[in-house]
Amino acid sequence: MNIGVFVCGCSGNISKHIDTGKVAKEAETLDDVSFVDNQAHLCAPAGREYLQNAIREHELDRLVIVACSPKLHEETFRGWASEAGINPYCVEMVNAREHIAWVHDDKKKATEAAIAVTKGAVAKARLTEPLKPKKVPVEQSCLVIGGGVAGIQAALDVAENGFKVYLLDKEPSIGGKMAQLDKTFPTLDCSACILTPKMVDAARHENIELVTYAEVKDVQGHVGDFTVRVLLKPRYIDMDKCVGCGACAEECRLAGRIDSEFDMNLGKRGAAYIPFPQAVPLKYLIDPETCLMLTKGKCGKSPKCVDACAREAINFEDEEREIDLHVGTIILATGYDFYDASQKPNLGLEHEGVITGMDFERLVNASGPTGGEFLINDKKPKKAAFIQCVGSREREGNQYCSRFCCMYTAKQAHMIHEKMDGGETVVYYADMRAYGKGFEEFFNRVRAEGIDYRRRELDEDLFVTKENGGLVVKAKGHPDYQCDLVVLCNGAVPTADSEFLSNMLNVKRSPDGFFEEQHPALHPVDTNEPGIFLAGCVQGPKDIPDSVAQASGAAARANRILGAKEVWIDPSIAYVDTDRCRWCGKCADACEFRAIEIVETNGVRAAKVNDVLCRGCGACVVVCPTNAMDIREYSNDQVGAVLDAAAKWRS
Repeated sequence: MNIGVFVCGCSGNISKHIDTGKVAKEAETLDDVSFVDNQAHLCAPAGREYLQNAIREHELDRLVIVACSPKLHEETFRGWASEAGINPYCVEMVNAREHIAWVHDDKKKATEAAIAVTKGAVAKARLTEPLKPKKVPVEQSCLVIGGGVAGIQAALDVAENGFKVYLLDKEPSIGGKMAQLDKTFPTLDCSACILTPKMVDAARHENIELVTYAEVKDVQGHVGDFTVRVLLKPRYIDMDKCVGCGACAEECRLAGRIDSEFDMNLGKRGAAYIPFPQAVPLKYLIDPETCLMLTKGKCGKSPKCVDACAREAINFEDEEREIDLHVGTIILATGYDFYDASQKPNLGLEHEGVITGMDFERLVNASGPTGGEFLINDKKPKKAAFIQCVGSREREGNQYCSRFCCMYTAKQAHMIHEKMDGGETVVYYADMRAYGKGFEEFFNRVRAEGIDYRRRELDEDLFVTKENGGLVVKAKGHPDYQCDLVVLCNGAVPTADSEFLSNMLNVKRSPDGFFEEQHPALHPVDTNEPGIFLAGCVQGPKDIPDSVAQASGAAARANRILGAKEVWIDPSIAYVDTDRCRWCGKCADACEFRAIEIVETNGVRAAKVNDVLCRGCGACVVVCPTNAMDIREYSNDQVGAVLDAAAKWRS
């Protein structure tokens, strides 16, 4: 065994705080170390040739690099070593910069620490065995969960690269919340005019298959080979036969009598319906909760929808069914929910004339329940109030900013100002955050229209009451404001199924409940689970442009895997000594990656590690009572050798 030790001064970052020459001199005294050198900047371009020449000249088969963070250059040094004939997993790195040089004021103590960890690294290197990564083939298809603007964009970007995409949404139509909006800020473009062409593009794309009115029930597998169990809810109208003519909806006995979810229950629909006129796919369905045939078993002498459908598409015998989708990557784009403003009783949502921001969008929309005629108590409002930060930036509760509320408030204040023919509008705000391109200019435009912005404190300092047949806003530090309309600008919260999806996909969530990215700066769309990516508000509140941008980023990351056709799996994972294993199950319980299962061979039960799912975290090693579990590259013997070296230094 020939170990080479290379000490890097990192252009002074290390050598100013550590006597690198002394570290190198101590390394020369260690067993099995056949070459030691001290370099000023080992990772420089010239370092590659120097390192590889030293490996060949001294026939080195193990390396210890005393330098900076492995996160920064471990792959660099492993690659150079591999080119010179050393197995890359026989390269050990000592983080002498971040862990020692940058946290010590005393150079003598820093040098002693560097010597100790170098001795430990050499001790570990003696026990290192060559490892070989495993190749896993990639199923060249992608599942996008969530059909809002982020999911649609991600699906289109993946499909344009030639890969199969399943675009899944729990609603009967794709489109998400953007489909409910009237206009977008700051340009005041028609929301449907922007979104509808993308929806149609997704439906028509040869590589995209829409899977609507469906829910993910289970996910198994790993990057490159996920098996996703999907529940298809019954539509009671055959999608292959339906041409979207609408005859069934027109003839439904309950037409115009059922609250429309798409219109925030402000409009009406029938039991046979489509969510909105631009729905994609444009296929009708029957509501099993209200349809007389499905709830009572009869609908007059005969169902009028059946008689009206010339293509015989109605099928009351339809049932839910499950299908399996096999994909290589998953993009999570399930969006967000709006905060339930009824949880703030002081804001008076129960009063006539108090509505939410999304209620406003549907009432002001020309295709909404009132045809765009904005009426409160059958009259045009003359005085309106908007209350920002409802369910966001709380002292206790949702402390985060929902980001888009300030600007959608400004947009809606501008729109109601036009609807009221210049009536009075007041906005109660905590802080204005006009951070995006064109946002500040739009905010200034709105203020110039005469809209009164009044700063308020957060939380329970504001009340909306009903007095003398009208509404009164009482805000600390401001006179009472009598008005006809109050709009509660509620913020974003994680979707109701976030916890279920998190557990099923094994993807972590941050403290605010949204899904957590692997690293906020370096990997903003990756998750802790390889092959699963985040797009849009599922990762945190953001506006439409940012959601679309992140969706394209997630698609690019997914395409990188799909285009490779196979992925390399790190071999630094757990393994089982079956002679010691007694299958108590503690390792499986401790494994958060679901990588351990039980196998039985000739009547003997033992643990088995799925080498693709395992991340080498070591949790199983800690809990194993018989020492049957171990980690390649970080074995118990190797860790013990490192600790022994440190103990000798301390003594």
